[in-house]
Amino acid sequence: PANNVAAGGGRPVSVMLSVTLPVETEEAQLRELMGEAERCCMELGVQIAGGHTEVSSYVRCPVITATAIGDTEKQMPVIYREMEGSHKFDIVMSKWIGLEGTCILAGEKEKELLTRYPVRLVSEAKAQEKFLSVALEAEIALKQGAYVMHDLRYGGVFGALWELSQKAGMGFCVDLKKIPVRQETIEVCEFFGLNPYELLSGGALLMVTADGAGLTGALAEAGIFSAVIGSMDSGNDKIVRNGEEIRYLGRPGQDEILKM
Repeated sequence: PANNVAAGGGRPVSVMLSVTLPVETEEAQLRELMGEAERCCMELGVQIAGGHTEVSSYVRCPVITATAIGDTEKQMPVIYREMEGSHKFDIVMSKWIGLEGTCILAGEKEKELLTRYPVRLVSEAKAQEKFLSVALEAEIALKQGAYVMHDLRYGGVFGALWELSQKAGMGFCVDLKKIPVRQETIEVCEFFGLNPYELLSGGALLMVTADGAGLTGALAEAGIFSAVIGSMDSGNDKIVRNGEEIRYLGRPGQDEILKM
């Protein structure tokens, strides 16, 4: 939720939590869960403003709903009139795809992964949770004059590109080989037979700008890796290039992590 606020041009300031627990949940488990929530909020610089906790026989694992609240000094435009017409605009992506899915799978399936991979690789995969906030790159992109932003999550980068196209009312062409992915994500996806381009990707942000090089440079100065992965134009086609191969992206299906 905090990433949604940041991608909309706002600054997350607080969060409301609604927690539903199985009836057999111990009090210690609730304390651990809330401790983790407080740690996450401290890292993001937001406060838990309130919420609701209950137990229910209808759930078999904790169900948490978070609503982030933010403010902004300047309204982030959904799209500027200057984007209309035939001119192409750069699509910049921060960080790497599959971050959130990778750290979840590495945590939940650690023993399975260790049957093939060294401890170092699995540990680095779990540590990708430190990259999950997009607040800083969203702030920088806004200052650099980004036209529209969209945070990646369910459906991975393919799902986010589709949603960005719908939001902007424009088509796109991206180069698959330019989409950043970490080796840990490649290995984890290969182990479980998952597509990294359709894997839960919280922590990455798509930004549309007239100056991709300028934006990637500004992000690099702040220590944030990013890359120009393609462009948007006034057409309707949603194209993914892989060398000489051209694919027209269809409506995304379920996230790959739901196969686990």
